[in-house]
Amino acid sequence: MQAELDHQFMQQALDQAKLAALAGEVPVGAVLVREGKVISKAFNQPIGLHDPSAHAEMLTLRAAAHDESNYRLPGTTLYVTLEPCSMCAGAILHARVDRVVYGAIDPKTGAAGSVLDIFSLKQINHQTQVEGGVMSQECGQVLREFFRERR
Repeated sequence: MQAELDHQFMQQALDQAKLAALAGEVPVGAVLVREGKVISKAFNQPIGLHDPSAHAEMLTLRAAAHDESNYRLPGTTLYVTLEPCSMCAGAILHARVDRVVYGAIDPKTGAAGSVLDIFSLKQINHQTQVEGGVMSQECGQVLREFFRERR
């Protein structure tokens, strides 16, 4: 059951990633879910917004926090097509997200186990569960196609 839900919501994150690619942004998408319902979603927009922090995860967290008038987002799961970087991992922890599910690993800046593992630090007062590799082939393919077209 959980695996089916993870695929369903990761597909929605992948749809967001494809929107990013159409906008000329690195194709990463994110969806935030609580109790089986999407509460926010976004795609990478640092180029279009002239904002280095406008990663899909950050925009998704900002939208949900704004809508709920609370910077804490307990009881949520964040689905993202690419392993979060350290900036996004920090924001996820500060927002008190319960679980992160990501698709492709990021061997250059991944902070959920590839390069760093911020989520495993026991000194941090909130612990977020992390599951990687959900639809990794599909998520990685969108990234590979995007970069192949630019070379």
